[in-house]
Amino acid sequence: MADEAKLLEKSRIMDSARMKRAISRLASEIVEENQGSSDLYIVGIRRRGVPLAEKIVDKIGELEGHPPLFGIIDITLYRDDLSTVGASPIVNRTELDADIEDKIVVLVDDVLYTGRTIRAALDQLMDFGRPKKVQLAVLIDRGREHRELPIQADFVGKTVPTKKSEIIKVMLKEYDGLEAVGIFERDD
Repeated sequence: MADEAKLLEKSRIMDSARMKRAISRLASEIVEENQGSSDLYIVGIRRRGVPLAEKIVDKIGELEGHPPLFGIIDITLYRDDLSTVGASPIVNRTELDADIEDKIVVLVDDVLYTGRTIRAALDQLMDFGRPKKVQLAVLIDRGREHRELPIQADFVGKTVPTKKSEIIKVMLKEYDGLEAVGIFERDD
């Protein structure tokens, strides 16, 4: 992303240790709320939701003795702003290798902001069947004042009220070489 060079970090709100604790807490809350992991299907939303979902699956595996089902959803073609993404958007595969029917699907994403990404994920998920229940887990919730749709997370690592001009960036080893969460502003 060429724009990233124009971002200035205002504050670091999570380091690697805090992220690990938040992910452990999310995994524990998911297991507790659903009385175990037997019906769970953890689905990461591409891009940064996927490694977070994998970490949650690993933690649940440690807690329960076996990992829950894991899948990946790519919402590119379900976005309501697809025309602004570009003439040839890059579409990755959705990987739901097991049936979602009668499963408790936990969608995982890095940041909940307007709710539009989650709406797109729900639209695509329903094309694969009818789960027993769908829940949402996010590492960061930017607060309800930014929400454009009536969507809220069931499991939140940290709520961080922000201004519209601010950008929350979840940095992951897989993409950024480090694990941290920062609040950024554009350097205009």
